Amino acid sequence: MGDWSLLGKLLESAQEHSTVVGKVWLTVLFIFRILVLGTAAEKVWGDEQSGFTCDTKQPGCQNVCYDKTFPISHIRFWVLQIIFVSTPTLVYLGHILLLVRMEEKQKQKEKELSQQGDKQPLIVNGKTKMAPLRDEQGHIRLQGDILRTYVFNIIFKTLFEVGFIVAQYFLYGFDLKPLYTCDRPPCPNPVNCYISRPTEKTIFIIFMLAVACLSLLLNLVEMYHLGFTKCRQGISYRKAELPPEPSSKAPSEDLINKNIESPLSQFHYNI
Repeated sequence: MGDWSLLGKLLESAQEHSTVVGKVWLTVLFIFRILVLGTAAEKVWGDEQSGFTCDTKQPGCQNVCYDKTFPISHIRFWVLQIIFVSTPTLVYLGHILLLVRMEEKQKQKEKELSQQGDKQPLIVNGKTKMAPLRDEQGHIRLQGDILRTYVFNIIFKTLFEVGFIVAQYFLYGFDLKPLYTCDRPPCPNPVNCYISRPTEKTIFIIFMLAVACLSLLLNLVEMYHLGFTKCRQGISYRKAELPPEPSSKAPSEDLINKNIESPLSQFHYNI
């Protein structure tokens, strides 16, 4: 299997701009998918085709039966799964880098205009200047276009996870049998074919399926977390914008308060 260092560095950069649940999802991807796939699973499937034998010496029969039993190698299938579920996160990272670059260009233009003595707000392509991308702590604000991209990132990751789980089920199920029967041409008659270490491979299949289900659950939790957080922030913002309630004090109390707050009440006399 190829080197995962480039993908790892990109996902590590995206982790800095993710929510808490998103960081957990990336950790699961690193440890339980990429690391396990690169260290253990590849060795288990190293003899996948060489250990596949059939009870026939008919030329081409064994290769055809292997193709029927394994339309795509489990290792390559999981590599494709990792690439697909990582792509939305990479798109989200690319969007952030694009906005950061645009903000840097805007600041550079503002600096040039300030040196020329122009105090008018910067307008680019008919739009006013961008809102700050970072908060007081230097973190990217999860709002506006960035928030929408992040939500679409979660949605597409969820769809890819579900799609690959369903595809795995229809391709070869969630377990491996020690014996398969094949009757494809050029086999002269139905032949029995055997795979190596079916139990060990089944354990890895179940493990990778469990990790995929865990990642899917984390995506759903993150959607709920984002929705709950934004709804709570929206309610707090609306409460802050509400006008103050009218005073229900009696007229005599208002008169007393007026007298107390009159300009004469600001002076203090020593008796």
